[in-house]
Amino acid sequence: MLSIVLVACNTATKEKEGGTTSETETDTETDTTTTETQENTPAKPQILVFGRGADSVSLDPAIVTDGESFKVTQNVFETLLNFGPQDTTIQPGLAKTWEVSSDGLSYTFTLEEGVKFHDGTDFNAEAVIKNVNRWKAGTAEDFYYFNSMFKAEGTDIITDVKADGDYKVIFTLSRPQAPFLKNIAMSPFGIASPTAFEAAGDAFGDKPVGTGPFKFVEWKRNDSITIEKFEDYWEEGLPKLDKVIFRSIPDNSARLNALNAGEIDLADGINPSDGKGIEANSALQLIERPSMNIGYLGLTNTRKPFDNVLVRQAVNYAINKQGIVDAFFEGRAQVAKNPMPPSISGYNDEVEPYPYDPEKAKALLAEAGYDGAPIELWAMPVPRPYMPDGAKVAEVIQKNLEDVGIPSKIVTFEWATYLEKTKNGEADAFMLGWTGDNGDADNFIYTLLDKDNIGSNNYAYYSNDKVHDLLIAAQSETDENVRIDLYKQAQVIIHEDAPWVPLAHSTPLLAAKAEVKGFLPHPTGSDRLLNVSIE
Repeated sequence: MLSIVLVACNTATKEKEGGTTSETETDTETDTTTTETQENTPAKPQILVFGRGADSVSLDPAIVTDGESFKVTQNVFETLLNFGPQDTTIQPGLAKTWEVSSDGLSYTFTLEEGVKFHDGTDFNAEAVIKNVNRWKAGTAEDFYYFNSMFKAEGTDIITDVKADGDYKVIFTLSRPQAPFLKNIAMSPFGIASPTAFEAAGDAFGDKPVGTGPFKFVEWKRNDSITIEKFEDYWEEGLPKLDKVIFRSIPDNSARLNALNAGEIDLADGINPSDGKGIEANSALQLIERPSMNIGYLGLTNTRKPFDNVLVRQAVNYAINKQGIVDAFFEGRAQVAKNPMPPSISGYNDEVEPYPYDPEKAKALLAEAGYDGAPIELWAMPVPRPYMPDGAKVAEVIQKNLEDVGIPSKIVTFEWATYLEKTKNGEADAFMLGWTGDNGDADNFIYTLLDKDNIGSNNYAYYSNDKVHDLLIAAQSETDENVRIDLYKQAQVIIHEDAPWVPLAHSTPLLAAKAEVKGFLPHPTGSDRLLNVSIE
């Protein structure tokens, strides 16, 4: 017995030495291997596919005006100041502090240190100055926003910008500008790499370089734009996503189908009629963007028959705006009467809207001597936050105009072409809209309807000297109550001149997979994605 036991022990020892292990040892090593494998397996990349209604026009924020471009550039570039997560309060950005002189003519910004552009260029005071000088040197035709916001009556509002050391910049103004801080926080004023834009010239918009949480990767025209996490981003731990792909899917229903099929993770431009179905689907979440917009029918004031104010007023009476809101917005919009939404300070609620009155429209057309010549009615080719289905709304407007004796032909173009041609005054009547950039009345009325901005954002080519004087005075006024009164006066005149037919202020809808977390839609329509993640 003893001999058998000794032989057995000796055999077990040799088996261990030869590499054979006991059952217990095998389990232990297997568990260790499994743990090591789990630790060494890289985490699944965080990739967000964002479905949207149209492609960008350019990825140079300084030269565009469309929301589809800013949707991307907002995450590639950063501005000196930021807005709040879901409002237009002023927050630090690339500038961590700022001071305003008592006379309102000098703004001093202290910049963040250690920030890099995606190409390795240092962000500093010199970079800011080169950006501002680039904007100032640009023509009104190319740099729409800068000329709209920082030039008035042919004069530069920003007369000088200089450095005080490497990380302090001083702006000097020719006159006080009440919304200056809000203006400088807008998406068009994202700070670009001087190295990149000096080398690229006009091609900078094809390969943008900023300091943002994401850097540009690829642009497949009319298909997708890809940006990826910038590993050297200056805010620690951000962004949470590794990559964002913006996919262009023009049809609203097709975009929702793509979301349901798992092809995309987030979709904007959701039809109001689909809202309840999304809310009932536990796999999805319905997201409402805070409303700060206006959808309108523009009437080019320099083209017949809309060079006659009576014809423009007639069209305002001819269109059933409440019917349009009821049919296409599912209760998620309100009928508009002014060129800015009621959420903006300075809104004039005492203005009486044009009622739907076809007979009054006919009488005004007769008084104007309108001869029944047909017009072109331009319909947007893509869904927009302020107009979820431009083509169908155009058909309703066409029928309303026909009922009062104005024959029309519906015309459309590819989105970038549509914007360019309307800007050039080539349309008779056109559908467009505006999502506010900074929450100030100046950004609606002055930007869209002042004579200074004809050929840029004033697509209607509307000009009224009295309105201009009121808006310039409001820009320079620091007393908010006085500013409000000036804007209210301007709205009364604009209402009488009827350069547009204001249609609706919408609550834009988005939808996302339930797993998408941290997405906060901004009222400006330019969403920062640095805190978004996918669970």
